[in-house]
Amino acid sequence: MNRIVVVAGPTASGKTAIAVQLAQHFGGEVVSADSIQIYKELNIASAKPSVEEMQGIPHHMLDFVSPFDRFSVAEYVKQAKVCIDGILDRGHLPIIAGGTGLYISSLVDNVEFAESEMDTAVRDRLWQEAEEKGIEILYDRLLTIAPKAAANIHPNNQKRVIRALEIFETTGMTLTEQNERSKLNPSPYDPFMVMLCPPRELLYERIEKRVDNMVAEGLFEEAKALKEMGLSKELQSMQGIGYKEVFDYLNGDVSREECIEEIKKATRRYAKRQLTWFRRDERYLWINPLEEGALQKILEAFTWKNP
Repeated sequence: MNRIVVVAGPTASGKTAIAVQLAQHFGGEVVSADSIQIYKELNIASAKPSVEEMQGIPHHMLDFVSPFDRFSVAEYVKQAKVCIDGILDRGHLPIIAGGTGLYISSLVDNVEFAESEMDTAVRDRLWQEAEEKGIEILYDRLLTIAPKAAANIHPNNQKRVIRALEIFETTGMTLTEQNERSKLNPSPYDPFMVMLCPPRELLYERIEKRVDNMVAEGLFEEAKALKEMGLSKELQSMQGIGYKEVFDYLNGDVSREECIEEIKKATRRYAKRQLTWFRRDERYLWINPLEEGALQKILEAFTWKNP
């Protein structure tokens, strides 16, 4: 099996810095696993790594999807595998880095998606229904069809609710059933998986600082430009935290101060959900990235696993 490294963690946990350091040490390339950083033009709220932060390390799966387009987990897995194959062919170590747990688990566990799921007709109908009737109607339907899958999805997460319903309608299986079946197919990867988790108080402080920095860097101006491009709050790309809240401000629904505070609250809630997701996978080595010697601990653990 091909060795890969996974650097996961909640937002603002320092994944980019650690991934770059590991890539420098091992001669690696980074494959992003972030469902918002895939989009072009969405730079500030997505915390897309800058050229300076990349430090010359090749990064893949960033900045390549139009913000007007939808992008599925199946499409992510398919394209990420191509990137990984290329990295391995170059004799480098693939380092998967990001906070979108569904992307990571689907890639690492070789989840396979039926071709029928790539048909956008069902997806488009479900998105239209969500816009006309509200996501609550679709979530209630999912609760009835697949309560186990629904329990792992936030009721307001339109993308994942619609994805789960889409899979059921096109395959006759729930997302859980499909994942279990696909796991029967052996993964081509031998993953060394690291979970970055600062103490909660420090993580929340980093989130507060990150949001303040985003505002200073031009978050409101970026969102205004996106709106002027014709992007609407209902688009999949605009579900990222920061954009939908600023759209509410631009529409006159909240004040600037209320908007900033809501972004901070939403980011803290998201970080909590990310931690819940990653705790379910016992393969992760949990590391406090703010602790002295954190990188050395990761390197020692990797050396032990890969003598």
